Amino acid sequence: MLLVIGNVFFHAQTNNVEKNIPEKRSYDKLEKEFYSHVGDVNSKSIAESYLKKAKSEKNTIQIAEGYVMLHFGETLPIALKYLDSLQQITRNSKENIYPARIYLLKGNLYFRNDNLQAALNNYILGLKYAKEKGNKRQIAMAHISIASLNNYIGKHAETAKVLRHYAYDTDYMNEDEQKSLKLNLADAYIEINKMDSAYTLIQEGLLDSRKNKNLYRYYQNLGLLGSYHLHLKNYQKAINALLECEKYFFTNTNDKRDQNYTLLYLGKSYAGLQEKEKAAGFFHRIDSLVLKTNYIYPELRDVYTYLIDHYKENNDIEKQLYYVDRFLKVDQVLYTQFRYISRELPRRYDTPELQQEKEDITNELTKRKSLFYIVLSLLLISHLLFINVYFKYKKSEKNYKKIAQDLIQSVNENRVGKKSDGEIKKEISSEPLLTENTEDKTSRTISEDIARNILHELEIFESKDQFLNKGITLGSLAKKIKTNSKYLSEIINTYKGKNFATYLNDLRIDYAISRLANDKKFRSYKIPFIAEELGYNNEQAFTLAFKKRTGTPLSIYLKEIENMSVD
Repeated sequence: MLLVIGNVFFHAQTNNVEKNIPEKRSYDKLEKEFYSHVGDVNSKSIAESYLKKAKSEKNTIQIAEGYVMLHFGETLPIALKYLDSLQQITRNSKENIYPARIYLLKGNLYFRNDNLQAALNNYILGLKYAKEKGNKRQIAMAHISIASLNNYIGKHAETAKVLRHYAYDTDYMNEDEQKSLKLNLADAYIEINKMDSAYTLIQEGLLDSRKNKNLYRYYQNLGLLGSYHLHLKNYQKAINALLECEKYFFTNTNDKRDQNYTLLYLGKSYAGLQEKEKAAGFFHRIDSLVLKTNYIYPELRDVYTYLIDHYKENNDIEKQLYYVDRFLKVDQVLYTQFRYISRELPRRYDTPELQQEKEDITNELTKRKSLFYIVLSLLLISHLLFINVYFKYKKSEKNYKKIAQDLIQSVNENRVGKKSDGEIKKEISSEPLLTENTEDKTSRTISEDIARNILHELEIFESKDQFLNKGITLGSLAKKIKTNSKYLSEIINTYKGKNFATYLNDLRIDYAISRLANDKKFRSYKIPFIAEELGYNNEQAFTLAFKKRTGTPLSIYLKEIENMSVD
């Protein structure tokens, strides 16, 4: 069935109209009522009420909507006048739907009136302005409308591709538009023999239209079901569905396409059952409609060839000649339209679209190429940085190993003094006792005796490894050696050359250096345990203190001990 894709978006059908006072209804309510009753006797009065209300309020935007509503269902000349009024009132509009909307509406109008040349011209203009304004929905409407022309000249697969894209791959088509797209997609699927896909969409449409009590949409889907059965040669099932459609479309609507295609499929179904007189009867009715409406479509060739053959078989020369003449007239129109659309569509639509697609692909490739070079440059820079860091690390690692090896060697060579009775080595270098130089450094507030006493106590503190106890502070140590914190701090700063915290850390690390080198069992303990044994609260404090004191990480020191032990 050749559906008018552009018009379907605004077309629905119900039976009752609210009898409110028009002027008191809101624009939204009037608009909703109108688009729920396009094509019936009440739609025009709703549109007139809408326009009257808009003019009385001097509302330019709503006046424009009123002209849009009024052009539906009118004859071509009157409908064009409304659209010309729309063009006039929106000539300075800042809305991005204009002027594309005008050309798309004109395109649909010409399509409905079988002027496919004018329809194509307006669709192309609509697409041009929609692209200029960047209006995705209008671009979609233009593509969908042009797809209907491709469908007309037999490019059903291309039509299906466009409809499928906008029905499923976009997020800017509303629910009703998606339903209309699926309805048309089902029709295209039948044409390209994708029957399972068509059937699924038809059943979905029937269920949804029943659920929402949308009679017009229901019978459109039922008509497609008839077409589906006709293509599968299930002629009686097709007839059963199509007879229901015939009753509805000829009673409740004036849509010539629905009426024509219902009669067409009924005639073909009866022809399939070899009920020739019934088939000819439906085809006669089609000819009468064509004469009345001048609605011409490609399948009319099938109608007239059947009637010509039918009357030839019945030896009715007069009717045979009549339908030959009708065929020639219709065929001339179809040929002219087909030739124009077949020539102009590729030139004015397909080629520019392909060129645009090529340009988009080229731009995308250029962007990707630029991105590739950027990524490549970043990778190269990061690689160079990595190499730089790697060599710095290797150099540092070499230095760390050298420091660790020297520490181990100094321990092995007994450069660090030992405790009495063969106890664990204590310090890397011995600390000087009170001398003339150091006496000069001592504050005059501390007597020589007090200084000597504090130094003696510190010697005991060091020799007995009391620095390994947790929680040692300057105050607690001063109290232990029976002095005050000020004196102790000054003595350590003066004679040890460092503050208390550094003094304590150095003692512990020097102890660790020696014991780790000499005590394999101690070395086998986990770092947190070793840290605790040395008086540290946690592993991190110990490893940081170790590196600060020695200039090499603890891990490398331990590794070098193992390496030298193996050697």
